[in-house]
Amino acid sequence: QVQLVESGGGLVQVGGSLRLSCAGSGSIFTINDMDWYRQAPGKQRELVARSTNGGSKNYAESVKGRFTISRDSAKSTLYLQMNSLKPEDTAVYYCHATVRTGTLELLEVWGQGTLVTVSS
Repeated sequence: QVQLVESGGGLVQVGGSLRLSCAGSGSIFTINDMDWYRQAPGKQRELVARSTNGGSKNYAESVKGRFTISRDSAKSTLYLQMNSLKPEDTAVYYCHATVRTGTLELLEVWGQGTLVTVSS
């Protein structure tokens, strides 16, 4: 039905930058909120940043001023620009979206995750 596919993760040194992408495909009518979550080893999954359909953007305190979320609604794509990366940013990053499908069903959709490793 609907898929989210992340890309852009990898290994980066402290202070470096990465840009994550999340591309939606399938029977998408509209996308409401789109989010980035992350899960570090041994920790719970946490919300990193949210982009609402109304244009609002919200960030976890730990990433404010360093990460920027953006979306291209025409392409059903979400981005996360990550700057000044720290070792504690190391995690698997997941894309999440609330999607209204072509049959008007409302779905919560998760991507498969992309690993970001920040080395010191």
